[in-house]
Amino acid sequence: MELRMMAAAWGAALALLAGCGAGDGGTTAEVTARAQGQGRGAGEVRLRVLSSAPEQVSGGDARIAVQAPPGLRDKLELWLNGVRLDLALDPTEDGLQGVVRGLVPGANQLEVRHRSGAGQPRDRLTLTNYPITGPIFTGPQQQPFVCTNNQGAVGREPLVDSAAPPGYPVRDAQGQLLGYSRDCSIPTLVRYFYRSTAGSLQPWPANGQRPTDLAQTTLADGRRVDFIVRRELGSINRFLYSIAMLAPAPQADSAAQDDTSLWNRKLLYWFQGGVAIGHSQGTVHGGSMNLEVLGKGWAIVHSSGNNTGTHYNMNLAGETALMTKERFIERYGVPLYTVGLGGSGGAIQQYLIAQNHPGVLDGLLPVQSYPDMVTQTIHVGDCELLEHYMDATDRANPKWRVTKNRSWLVGMNAEENPPGGPNARVNDALAPLKTALGYSTAVGSTECVPAWRGLTPLAMNPWYGQAPNQQLYVPQSDIAAIRWTHYDDLRNVYGVDATGAARPTWDNVGVQYGLNALRAGHITPAEFLDLNWNVGGWKQPSEMVQEGFPFFGTGAAEVNKAMTQPGYFDPWSRRNMRLGSAAAPAPRTSGDPIAMRAAYSSGHVFRGRIGVPTIDHRQYMERELDMHNAHQSFAVRRRVQQQGGGDELVVWFTDTRPGVPKASLSMQALDVMDRWLERLRSNPQLGIAGSKPDDAVDACFDLQGQRLHAGAGVWSGILDGQAAGACTQAFPLYGTSRTVAGAPIEGGIYRCALKPVAQAIADGSYGGWQPSAEERARLERIFPEGVCDYSRPDQARP
Repeated sequence: MELRMMAAAWGAALALLAGCGAGDGGTTAEVTARAQGQGRGAGEVRLRVLSSAPEQVSGGDARIAVQAPPGLRDKLELWLNGVRLDLALDPTEDGLQGVVRGLVPGANQLEVRHRSGAGQPRDRLTLTNYPITGPIFTGPQQQPFVCTNNQGAVGREPLVDSAAPPGYPVRDAQGQLLGYSRDCSIPTLVRYFYRSTAGSLQPWPANGQRPTDLAQTTLADGRRVDFIVRRELGSINRFLYSIAMLAPAPQADSAAQDDTSLWNRKLLYWFQGGVAIGHSQGTVHGGSMNLEVLGKGWAIVHSSGNNTGTHYNMNLAGETALMTKERFIERYGVPLYTVGLGGSGGAIQQYLIAQNHPGVLDGLLPVQSYPDMVTQTIHVGDCELLEHYMDATDRANPKWRVTKNRSWLVGMNAEENPPGGPNARVNDALAPLKTALGYSTAVGSTECVPAWRGLTPLAMNPWYGQAPNQQLYVPQSDIAAIRWTHYDDLRNVYGVDATGAARPTWDNVGVQYGLNALRAGHITPAEFLDLNWNVGGWKQPSEMVQEGFPFFGTGAAEVNKAMTQPGYFDPWSRRNMRLGSAAAPAPRTSGDPIAMRAAYSSGHVFRGRIGVPTIDHRQYMERELDMHNAHQSFAVRRRVQQQGGGDELVVWFTDTRPGVPKASLSMQALDVMDRWLERLRSNPQLGIAGSKPDDAVDACFDLQGQRLHAGAGVWSGILDGQAAGACTQAFPLYGTSRTVAGAPIEGGIYRCALKPVAQAIADGSYGGWQPSAEERARLERIFPEGVCDYSRPDQARP
């Protein structure tokens, strides 16, 4: 049967970015050129997959396009695996478009033929189809995997996919066991909400009557419409996804409605941050229903698999984003462009997905960014080693009772009287206990304590971890066997050793802690030697034991236990450190080079390839000792510069003060990004730099979000050795323990190149200090393999 033309054409707009997610990547301009079929003859027929790469189809369906001249379009038919399809397609500017269903697992042959049957197929594609539960390229999937879809926005039990354990027990409304779920799937469901005149999001009335407090919103084309949101929920790649957009009021058959008349054909992919070790389905985040974004006509897509509070496997995050956007395109069509938005781990995902899967995102809006997570563990892993040294090993030194002085070692900011941070109650409990137990204490704190305390056990200690709902999983012995480490979360990336444990990356061999403080005269040579003799390293995860106080609470029972049981008070996780003695230096930790190389080769390390417009914006929270330290935006920029880029990245800072409401620039950044991408879409020959709106420039803003300074040079002095620019002066940056030890601002060095101590002395590494023979001998005992030479590349980089 010939292909039938639908009455309503979507027009050329749907095809402009048809290459997004199609596997061959490129900038928006390059994708536009491909989608318009440039370089092909006018009479040719061409098949394309719009929803994914042909080799990465999931769920048994795919949105496809047939490019063909007008006189030929009604004479063509599609064949799938040798069977002719009866399929109605929509007309587009250069052909036809629609969704092919019924793909079998594995390879599928899709052909476009002339209906006469004469000659060979005009074009063919092999579509490789994977289950909607995944994986495509990240397997084997993590087990055990705990379902959480009976919580939060979904609120229903998963589907039974196994009659027997292991799995999550599924029960009916009366509590009767129905079976078990291993994939945590749910049927797709559609729900409607509305914004009330009071500003809150409310469920659409079950009786279908129009609410009296229904608000309205004005779209970019001037239409004033009811603020009604249609939300689709389902499961993809074992995670929960959400798709939301404005829609007309639902009818009785609301679950079947796919009215996109109020969608502006722009898509925002919401990414969420946090830190977790996997083994959980996670929950959809509230930001996936952001009313400011929805009210402008954008659609929002989100997955719990794109929440680093669910897991930190960035290959899995990329795979999930590919599959979730594929679902969106199949059901609603190809967006004009897709913009990422999210903070912290949500920012990291944007950078790595842009690098590893070009075409999924056409613009990035990272908030409170880091370049990646895996290289943050390098200096974060130093925090407790150094805090322990200042609190316990060198407790008699009065320098460490002055909080600001602690920055000399940890690099991060320190404040004498910091406001309450994320772990304020823990910090309040620590000070009196430290005093009572005879440890050195300071009035204030470094960023290490309120921001990062507990992250080392979470990342490294296999005994310290949990997942929501884990107590319901059957059998519990499977839960007890989990190694709760970041390395195990990425065991498919890092590999495993002979014992079955994931290979660790953390390494501090050759690191000269406090080197720049020595050169600046803040610490003496004797103090430098004592620090590096005693600082030590971390035990291998397989050697670690369970944590003590305050990791399991700060209540009265825990405080009493800390006071009465020797060694239970251990905020630094000292029990899992490699410590020394007066006779022998504390041994350093050597990471596994196989794991380090895998971090790079797998794409978990951001190397600086973005290729799309990006506005990196953050609230400046150094005074609060917030973990999102501001220098990270420039660690990103340095990596981008090292790849020859720079025009695509804009950096904005907004000032904050403790106790004052924080201004967010995300909506302003989205507006600028919208105009930037529209210009690029309309005139791809201008390129990213030539398409910039006037306000797509480096800038800094005051407490109310009003612009202070903008334009070239406002951030001078950070990366270029020039005089400090206006924003540089207004927003002081701090470093890390590794920059204090001589590493560059971009970080990301797992294992430094080494040079002999004799060479370090000869080349002036120690500034004005010329070690005596005795001091040199002590240095060589501390660093038998040599000291870091940061002028040479990371020795773990492939």
